Amino acid sequence: MDKSKKAFIEQGFEKTLWKARWAIILAVVCSVLAALIMFYISAVDTFYAVDALKDYYLLDSHEARSVMRAEAVGMVVKVIDIFLLAIVLMIFGLGMYELYISKIDHAYEDHDESADHMLSVNSLDDLKSRLGKVIMMVLIVKFFEMAIGMEIDGIKDLLIFAGGIFLIGVTLYVTERCARKKGEWKTRASDRLESDDTGSDRTGSASDRRA
Repeated sequence: MDKSKKAFIEQGFEKTLWKARWAIILAVVCSVLAALIMFYISAVDTFYAVDALKDYYLLDSHEARSVMRAEAVGMVVKVIDIFLLAIVLMIFGLGMYELYISKIDHAYEDHDESADHMLSVNSLDDLKSRLGKVIMMVLIVKFFEMAIGMEIDGIKDLLIFAGGIFLIGVTLYVTERCARKKGEWKTRASDRLESDDTGSDRTGSASDRRA
């Protein structure tokens, strides 16, 4: 086989391999559709939760209100859990598209900060980091949901419950420290304002030096 024919076959094979990445579109579409389904389920559950609690003010006994209050908190926690799952699926779908297909140009047209926060994915590690944070919040909400129905019968149960809360606190602290050390996008409005002020101060200092 001569070199020209070998190069032609190699070029055709590599071209086919590169086009095969469009199969990721299937994962993107399915993830976004699943996210929309989760949003729909959460919205319906919220509606029925409100409908079930419309007679709460009519209850006279403290015990009845306590029971309904506990049920309401449980329903709200489940709704939040499903909403967070929907966000995980949405971030995964959009992140996979930006990472392997193309940037979503429309999202950056008006310099929207939410696009920088949600769609700024430069590597698979960035995507895993964003997904990991939301998944961690899902697990925290799930722990809270289980804690609501937990019956503390003794000191052992109380210590286990306190240990779970302590571990959650440590996890959140370590995650925040790692995010700040890596210089990831700030998640709080105060952090973003602080970052903007710092950038403005640096620009002003540079202008003064030039002057």
